[in-house]
Amino acid sequence: MKNIAEFQLIGRVGVVKKVGSTTHVTIASNYSYKDEGGEWRDDAHWNEVVVFSATTARYIEKHIGKGDLVHARGRVRQNSYERDDGERVFTVDLICNDFSRLAQAADNRDGEHRDAEAREGSFGRRQRTGSPSPDDAIPY
Repeated sequence: MKNIAEFQLIGRVGVVKKVGSTTHVTIASNYSYKDEGGEWRDDAHWNEVVVFSATTARYIEKHIGKGDLVHARGRVRQNSYERDDGERVFTVDLICNDFSRLAQAADNRDGEHRDAEAREGSFGRRQRTGSPSPDDAIPY
């Protein structure tokens, strides 16, 4: 029997950035729970997935923007490195093998944000016009 270490995320895109030859996508997932007083609370968790596939990275660059609802699936990889002070740091990397958009964010529906980013050469940062809306700080 094969051992499995996989992840699956559904959430809203926060940041898309190039790091070397890889693409990193930050995804906010929301969990609900009842507090001690019986009130429902939302708790957002941020996860960063790493994309090595050039094809998937091009798809993300062309079609994914901040706030889009996405599905990411892949494998979990443990990693470690030594800091400058000699301390060993252990990390868990989410290596994305499958990535798709489930819904486009309402403020991305005009379709022109990808064209503006392509002209500027910096995907992952949206070109905004007008004043920011009050919900810009909401991660999802």
